[in-house]
Amino acid sequence: MTEIESQDPPTFESEHTKPAGKPGLFNGSTRHGLLGDLSLRHPWDIPLFAVGVLITCLLFVAWVGAVVFIIYMAATGKWSSIQPAFEGESADGGLSNPYSPISIGIQLFVAFMLIPWVLWIARALMYAQLRASGVRMSPTQFPEGYRMVAEAAEQFGMRRVPDAYVLSGNGMINAFAAGHGYRRFVCVYSDLFEVGGKVRDPEALRFVIAHEVGHHAAGHTSYFRLLFSNFMMRIPILGKALSRAQEYTADNYGYAHVPAGAPGTMALLSGGKYLNAHVNVHELADRAATEKGLWIHLVNLSVTHPVITWRAHALRDRSKPGRMWLRPKNRIFEPYLPAGSTFSGKYPTPEEALALLDRARAEGHVIGEEQFGRFPFGQSYPEPQQMRPLQVRQPSAEAANPLVSRKPGAH
Repeated sequence: MTEIESQDPPTFESEHTKPAGKPGLFNGSTRHGLLGDLSLRHPWDIPLFAVGVLITCLLFVAWVGAVVFIIYMAATGKWSSIQPAFEGESADGGLSNPYSPISIGIQLFVAFMLIPWVLWIARALMYAQLRASGVRMSPTQFPEGYRMVAEAAEQFGMRRVPDAYVLSGNGMINAFAAGHGYRRFVCVYSDLFEVGGKVRDPEALRFVIAHEVGHHAAGHTSYFRLLFSNFMMRIPILGKALSRAQEYTADNYGYAHVPAGAPGTMALLSGGKYLNAHVNVHELADRAATEKGLWIHLVNLSVTHPVITWRAHALRDRSKPGRMWLRPKNRIFEPYLPAGSTFSGKYPTPEEALALLDRARAEGHVIGEEQFGRFPFGQSYPEPQQMRPLQVRQPSAEAANPLVSRKPGAH
């Protein structure tokens, strides 16, 4: 028998594969530096984060001032003059009284000092949970998924490929990106692979993975970014706005990597993993312009991700950044139905709705196949389904729908 010598893991020393330095505190996760590729950032991304930094700094100054003020008032004996209820210190110097100046000072000091540690521990536990319970992508396990991660990381100039894990989705479609220390990782729920398999939409999966890697490339998952935006994220409207700007930025990364996957991703997120093939993404995007009113805007202000119609519109119209506050105005096609913001008088009667259905099929806007149960359980599909033509088929440019222009109450 010959003795087998132990070998060290392969190193990456060639000029083609060697990353440009290790990730550090001041050089960022990518070759583009701390700010990443500015051409892919949403215009509101950095300004809103700057507001978060300002809020955190102001709170820090207020915290220092409060602690100094309490120490001064306690040392000079003036505390009781501003709060008579604090008179009558206990024998332990006030430590047993939660409202004493000493106790309040300690509480403020400990509470603020604990925040960085709590955030650090939470990130460590999240990473540990994936390491303990997730299926790790590798060259031998989910290699195609890992290749998607590596290719996105290469295009975005990342210094290291993020760790990647698969978790059981239990029917949910989701993916997220996070980090701990200088390590970065993405997690993809298993249900996304049902969309990314041979009979589904691999470009949609590629877009989702590039979107998550884009969060890393843009620095959204760095410890200090989360630390300095932590307080702002708890402020209504502002915190959600920063999150939406970051999602638009990540979508820009996804589109830069695989533009062909954008329609499939919007169809997947809106219609789900089984009906995604029948989502008309043009119609979905046009509704960003036609669905108007105060309530639509309030819904947008209250969510962490752009509403799906606005998001689809931003991915279709690449001439402008995704809308943050006000809906887009331009649409491409005439709708078959009136917008939900119109009065009910413009809504079709049952007879009109049936006539519209027949008309749409006659004009070729409906593919002649069964919509529901497109992927029944247990059925084999040896050839990939041609879903992209269904998703991006163009509604009639001259629909001239009488329902849209009909006055309320007319028949």
